[in-house]
Amino acid sequence: MTAPIRVALVDDQALFRAGLRLLISSQADLECVGEAGNGADGIRLVETARPDVVLMDIRMPVMDGIEATTRIVDASVAAGGGGPRIVVLTTFDLDEAAARAIRGGASGFVLKDADPEFLLAAIRTVHAGSSVIAAAQIIELFEHFDAKRMPPVPPAAYTRLTPREQEIFALAARGLSNAEIAAAEFLSEATVKTHISRTLAKLELRDRVQLVVYAYENSLIA
Repeated sequence: MTAPIRVALVDDQALFRAGLRLLISSQADLECVGEAGNGADGIRLVETARPDVVLMDIRMPVMDGIEATTRIVDASVAAGGGGPRIVVLTTFDLDEAAARAIRGGASGFVLKDADPEFLLAAIRTVHAGSSVIAAAQIIELFEHFDAKRMPPVPPAAYTRLTPREQEIFALAARGLSNAEIAAAEFLSEATVKTHISRTLAKLELRDRVQLVVYAYENSLIA
């Protein structure tokens, strides 16, 4: 049997954590492996419990979820990968803090009043390697809160992508799925997946969320 997805909860509201724990524990393929009430304790929880997915509140005492997310992701990168995927929990759809968390390496965000089914789907989605926020939403967030963008000079790492990889990069940055990219480029989905993996590796990016962030911040999205 497949091992359950290990989920950690980091939120300063004990009652909210209790509700999340009950929800997660009701699913056969999910397991709650620990709770923390602030970002600093959340980092320690990740180190000891080794969760696959972290549900991270943004606004907490001691250390907020943005700083905790950044530190967890940076530690994962320094260790060669394998760290948890992080989904930040926010109260507002257009939230500057959510945009900062995405930049810090979160794989998406979920509203705190989202339907339980959506939250469960988000956990499974990020564990499978996808994100729970579309490219268009990321760009909307950044454009809403951040008027500062890099000058339109492609970074050196980007210029080392092959022409085909740059074409696929541009389509992925716009939020197209592998199937949609394959249809547009007359390729198989397996080939597209290979190109995406190579592109992420060359640019030292973790997933498609970071790809969109990279594209936006370097003015590679028109």
